[in-house]
Amino acid sequence: MKIRIHHSRSTAWRFAQRLFLIAGLLALGFTACSYAARYVYQAYANWEFDRALEAHHVAPSPPHAPAAQHRLAASWRLLIGRIAIPRLGISAMIKEGIDDRTLGLAVGHIPATAMPGEPGNIALAAHRDNLFRNLKDVARDDEITLTTLDNTYTYRVVSFAVANPEDVSVLAPSSGENTLTLVTCYPFYFVGHAPKRFVVRARQVASLPQPQQARLVQAPQEPSPPEPTIIR
Repeated sequence: MKIRIHHSRSTAWRFAQRLFLIAGLLALGFTACSYAARYVYQAYANWEFDRALEAHHVAPSPPHAPAAQHRLAASWRLLIGRIAIPRLGISAMIKEGIDDRTLGLAVGHIPATAMPGEPGNIALAAHRDNLFRNLKDVARDDEITLTTLDNTYTYRVVSFAVANPEDVSVLAPSSGENTLTLVTCYPFYFVGHAPKRFVVRARQVASLPQPQQARLVQAPQEPSPPEPTIIR
């Protein structure tokens, strides 16, 4: 009887070991697939965005309409631009929306907040275990750049804090300021669904239009007589 009990326990233990091994392999495979999908998307989106920037320099959009263009881009390919925090080594493409699929691939623009080129508060979100992992080391005065087809917007970090998930006041605009808010889950090393949100607030300090060679060529110039020596 003891031998049979021992054999039954050994079989159950071997079954549990195999079950845990399979579960671990599945989890590892899912993580690897998620990482690969995010890496491929970010690489391709960066390449496509750089090509769009080059094309935009040759055939720029009508002036004084950056917000309208960003709305069109959001409805077309849902690609808004690129965020970079050089000191933290963060550089990622931004898509419209904060659903699971979007945040699995990119930084997400929180709907109903301002778009680049619009006054107010631009709010972006990303996961704490991938694209915003290094946000844990943020410091005041860190520089953040947000690049779109029309401009490169520069921000300086003014504050960061921990908030509850239901506290939407962190998305509200600041009076008389153009701001950028970054949101991720907190604590950074929490296992499972983190109970808090880590919120970084930055103030816009500069807006530099992208080089627009075509506009410079087409700009009105003073008439001058032809110079045969430079005709080719």
